[in-house]
Amino acid sequence: MLEQYVKKILTSRVYDVAVETPLHNAGQLSKRLGNQVLLKREDLQPVFSFKIRGAYNKLAQLSAEELARGVVTASAGNHAQGVALAARELGIKATIVMPKTTPEIKVEGVRSRGGKVVLHGDSFPEALAYSLKLVEEKGFVYIHPYDDPHTIAGQGTVAMEILRQHPGRLDAIFVPVGGGGLIAGIAAYVKYLRPEIKVIGVEPDDSNCLQAAMAAGERVVLPQVGLFADGVAVAQIGQHTFDICKDHVDEVITVSTDEICAAIKDIYDDTRSITEPAGALGVAGIKKYVELTGVSGQTLVAIDSGANVNFDRLRHVAERAELGEKREAIIAVTIPERPGSFKAFCEAIGKRQITEFNYRYHADKEAHIFVGVQTHPETDPRAALVQHLTEQGFPVTDLTDNELAKLHIRHMVGGHSAAASDELVLRFEFPERPGALFNFLNKLGGRWNISMFHYRNHGAADGRVVAGLQVPEDERHLVPEALAKIGYPYWDETDNPAYKLFLG
Repeated sequence: MLEQYVKKILTSRVYDVAVETPLHNAGQLSKRLGNQVLLKREDLQPVFSFKIRGAYNKLAQLSAEELARGVVTASAGNHAQGVALAARELGIKATIVMPKTTPEIKVEGVRSRGGKVVLHGDSFPEALAYSLKLVEEKGFVYIHPYDDPHTIAGQGTVAMEILRQHPGRLDAIFVPVGGGGLIAGIAAYVKYLRPEIKVIGVEPDDSNCLQAAMAAGERVVLPQVGLFADGVAVAQIGQHTFDICKDHVDEVITVSTDEICAAIKDIYDDTRSITEPAGALGVAGIKKYVELTGVSGQTLVAIDSGANVNFDRLRHVAERAELGEKREAIIAVTIPERPGSFKAFCEAIGKRQITEFNYRYHADKEAHIFVGVQTHPETDPRAALVQHLTEQGFPVTDLTDNELAKLHIRHMVGGHSAAASDELVLRFEFPERPGALFNFLNKLGGRWNISMFHYRNHGAADGRVVAGLQVPEDERHLVPEALAKIGYPYWDETDNPAYKLFLG
């Protein structure tokens, strides 16, 4: 099977539109990690993503009759732009079905390249179903975003370039994984020609469809996927791609949202380019791999796979990057409610930089403050900070890994409400689009009083809400069924220490 894919890769027609991208030495990151880190700059393609390779190669293989019918695809963005540009170059009509949650930059990217955009559904599966309906109704040829041998072969040209550009020692290639087209193409080429090189997949820890499939020995469907790295938000790995990956991918690493944000910053520091969350997975994976294995002196390649990110989303990225780098601790500290307490606390912090400070007067004899403090993973880890403050007589709760605290509480510190009895606290994610917040409130409201609500748009495909509902104890058992009708992922945060300290 690998030999057949290698032949397809070597004869792919990607360079009619794609460019050979550079292998960039990430000097600062290499020095920090004690390994040579190289970035394969697929963000420099004409559509700012590797997807142009597979899309064009697939379209170039179509017959004259198929080209005359026109093509259709479903995509959250990067594949869509690749199909639109490839179709324009080949002089054929392309219809692109995109979820309504797709970032505007990707929608405009498709339109500017001549593709007809149809916005349908809140997620990829809904867009996919509608695109297949158009195949039946209009006779279009469907262009799959990843699960097609010609698409896989087109993406595999990335590996062909890497081995040509770096013929010397190469220890591992770290590849972002969504549906698996890129890693399947890379694995097929690398394992046929240089089997000693590790091929390592990297997925968000809330969208790990390849990792789950490899653990199960078969393709599985994730019950839900995270939307932060929207370019890889895929619930099931492809069939063709899994046939390759199950035997030729060495391992899969998962990373958190904070680690992805830190990787975006790392790439910016070395290249002055801004990568989309999915595009930074390779770098996040290298950092995690080095941390877990302790390797040094190796040559590691990360595929910088795309740069299609909404500008207003960078606020969220910057907010979380230091946490991902373990250079900031988010803590709740209890101090006495009396004059001089703030001064004593600041003295205990010492020369550490305070990055955030939230406080509101409380009626009892203690005050709870929400604090961000600059730390360093090696010279001043957050555990040492927590221990030092505790020894100084300040009770500390570490909230650095607490999603409720990072997403909502830090923007809400304002005091407790004695009137909000029987309060149930729920955190939600819902597809972000015009009217989505009203629709969510409309479904949520009515039966129980909303006692607290916080929503903050940060330019992502998902909206994030924390809400307080006043639900009598004898009605608590009715809540799960009511929330199931809304249909959005949710977490019960009623016992979350961040809520109890600042709002409960």
